[in-house]
Amino acid sequence: MNEASSRRGFLSAVVLLGVGATASDAVAATPKAEGKSKPAEVNATEDLMREHGIIRRTLLVYAEVARRLGLREEKAPVEVLARAARLMRDFAEGYHEKTEETEVFPRLVKAGQQKELVQVLLVQHAAGRKVTEALLAATSGRDALTQPQQRADVARQLTGFIRMYEPHAAREDTVLFPAFRNLFDEKQFDELGERFEEQEHRQLGSDGFENALKEVAQLERALGINDLARFTVAEK
Repeated sequence: MNEASSRRGFLSAVVLLGVGATASDAVAATPKAEGKSKPAEVNATEDLMREHGIIRRTLLVYAEVARRLGLREEKAPVEVLARAARLMRDFAEGYHEKTEETEVFPRLVKAGQQKELVQVLLVQHAAGRKVTEALLAATSGRDALTQPQQRADVARQLTGFIRMYEPHAAREDTVLFPAFRNLFDEKQFDELGERFEEQEHRQLGSDGFENALKEVAQLERALGINDLARFTVAEK
């Protein structure tokens, strides 16, 4: 069994155990294997959707930074924003979107499916990269985000990026990826998942997804938005 299959099998087992399971429950729920058995794998579209999870959490960081930039008494979290923009550039745009553009979009277009949607998604990829470049430029230098107009401009860019990417990712998850999955039989899809893992390791290292997850978690902690319970809707 290769490293990619082992990692995806572990992640799938964790998901199946559920949020409420304790460590002892997990042991009890795991059936005793008779000889060697192949674990369930995270397939190609599941990989892409998990990557969307990293992107969506980065959007939460963007939203909190935009909120603070709108408050004159708040110091601009320049370094947090710079790190978030680099994560968006390297993980979301440099890896995730490139995978979509080389592996997903062309196959759908060749099959005569989702052509209009693919065109919109490509335009949005390009637009997002321009915003990321602008954010990286705005967070460089000693006086970054100290002027009211600059703060307002960056807040507007962040808000626009979020407004674009939330429906972008949602449409991919619910329309594009299911259509993509239907292009393959099971064996072909398994092989594609293996190739996605190999590409991830080549480009991001053996722990590319895990490192991106750690980075976004650190950014959440830096802004104090890491406690999920804080987002619970309060009863009146």
